[in-house]
Amino acid sequence: MSKPRVWLITGASSGFGREMTELVLKKGDIAVATVRKLESLDDLKAKYSPSQFLVLKLDVNNAQDIKGTFVKIKEAFGRLDVVFNNAGYGIMGEIEATPEDAARAVFDTNFWGANNVSLEAVKFFREVNKPVGGRLIVNSSELGVHAVAGLGYLSCSKHALEGITSALAQELDPEWNIKVTLMEPGFFRTAVVDSLVNKAYTHPAYTKPTLPSVAMTAHLVNGQPKGADPSKAVQRVYDLAAHPEPSLRFPLGKDAIGMVREEAQSILKDVAKYESWSEGLEFGA
Repeated sequence: MSKPRVWLITGASSGFGREMTELVLKKGDIAVATVRKLESLDDLKAKYSPSQFLVLKLDVNNAQDIKGTFVKIKEAFGRLDVVFNNAGYGIMGEIEATPEDAARAVFDTNFWGANNVSLEAVKFFREVNKPVGGRLIVNSSELGVHAVAGLGYLSCSKHALEGITSALAQELDPEWNIKVTLMEPGFFRTAVVDSLVNKAYTHPAYTKPTLPSVAMTAHLVNGQPKGADPSKAVQRVYDLAAHPEPSLRFPLGKDAIGMVREEAQSILKDVAKYESWSEGLEFGA
């Protein structure tokens, strides 16, 4: 491209958000990074000029904060090319063990917060950008395709995010030139494990080590799996943002590919098993 792209990256203080912010800046693009604590990106602010790097405080649970962020981007740069809708977090534990207020908080961020960012992005791409258009990349998860025991509410929030993003993508007028992609990463070396372990709940009825939820908790707490390199992952996402015809779903990581394929095969197996049960149940029959 002849001029640097303007990126909005939410949840930029750590994980994929931090990695993407660093990559965008190294590539010479313009990064608008949102965080809860402004000082978390002071090291990057010291390296890059305000004309290339803008840090904004944002709580995605606050709809007015989100709207204000897009207003500031318009004032500062007049356009926005890519939104990396990344902010989110998870909790661990059996569904029976998880307090409702904790589960609702996950949905407030992972579903409502992310969806509100997407809606403002679409509005900006359509009404502010000249020419009209933009790239919306929503960070979902392999768990948004294949739910995992012990990570039930995290899985459920990502399933909901997948559903609303897929529906939104179908509703957009192709003339608006807005490309939407669901990033579905597997396990990468970010702070996600520490976050999950620090928000773990247990239930006295779930004690057998062979139970899937118990095994998953033990794996995460004691095994501390290394995961893949997140810096390599964001390079793939950066490349995807320039793809002329990106797909709606973008599973990323060998484990994600395997999990998504397993889920697809399981669904097709069930369809084949019960297909004959729908004989005589056609529309109008």
